[in-house]
Amino acid sequence: MHLVRRQPGGSRMTGRIVEVEAYEGPHDLAAHSSGGRRTARTEVMFREAGHAYVYFIYGRHFCLNVVTAPLGVPHAVLIRAIEPVENIAERTQGPALLCRALAINMALNGADLLGPSLSVERPSPAQWRPPLRKASPRIGIGSAGEWVDKPWRFYDGNSAWVSGKRRGTAKGSQA
Repeated sequence: MHLVRRQPGGSRMTGRIVEVEAYEGPHDLAAHSSGGRRTARTEVMFREAGHAYVYFIYGRHFCLNVVTAPLGVPHAVLIRAIEPVENIAERTQGPALLCRALAINMALNGADLLGPSLSVERPSPAQWRPPLRKASPRIGIGSAGEWVDKPWRFYDGNSAWVSGKRRGTAKGSQA
């Protein structure tokens, strides 16, 4: 799939999603919604699938997640990396880098991902190419008990735009 960001004025930036991590709240100890935590920060995770969950981390970075479950079930998928397709000049290998490159910030938290500013779209047949599907443990969840080793990081093994280690022991961010 492609992640598309449209700026006011009509410019369009498009990237092929090449790396994601799945989070299954409220049971997943690595999820922001673990234990059913419903806070101002996590409220959007409890919405129906298809909304953006954007959060601020380490006092300086934004990360983008896609809410993926029915209303009231706080599951999300962190978009870790995209491969530039259209009008992206900056690095996008990592959740903070892709948010910076696409000007994604808290103003997009809760955005409908079929909306005018931010969307997830199918590539055209000419743009589509099959990924080399790989899985590994998620990055940066060292204190999540039994959830640390779940192979819920998925990436295209053929893409040079994947962040972190390809075999799955790198540390980084969570959703």
